Amino acid sequence: MLAIAYTDDAHESLQQVMLAQGEARVSARVGDRPCAELLLKTERAARAAVRGLWADPNFAPLPSHDISRIAAVRGQFALVEGKVLSVRENGATIYVNFGRRWAQDFAVIIPKRHRRDFAAANVDPKELEGRRIRVRGWVEQRRGPIMEASAPEQIEVIR
Repeated sequence: MLAIAYTDDAHESLQQVMLAQGEARVSARVGDRPCAELLLKTERAARAAVRGLWADPNFAPLPSHDISRIAAVRGQFALVEGKVLSVRENGATIYVNFGRRWAQDFAVIIPKRHRRDFAAANVDPKELEGRRIRVRGWVEQRRGPIMEASAPEQIEVIR
């Protein structure tokens, strides 16, 4: 169950305060797009100001081409960013590929059953091709390192 907590008479949630201080990262599942946008904006400001955990290079987003670093955090929550090389569909899965060697390079998988949620949030996986994105979630290892994105707020287009 997702919850946003406030103290008496607070204008910002506890989550926002922790993010602003750099003491937390936005989760992979926030609940809805407007809430996610607010929390992601707060996290970006703390990261830009190098506050809290953002002063530690171990918490920086991992580059999508650094397969060994991504593989090293298998089973852990991470942020990965890079340019999407291609988007392909196969069976019940949409593959967002960051490298040419799809079986070895980092990829994000989006189960097609979540396609409607992505469409409602105006996130079309096909439109990610050629763009720089930041994705958040848990790193898994199949043939290469992957991350499943089951919610649109897990993917940020980097402008």
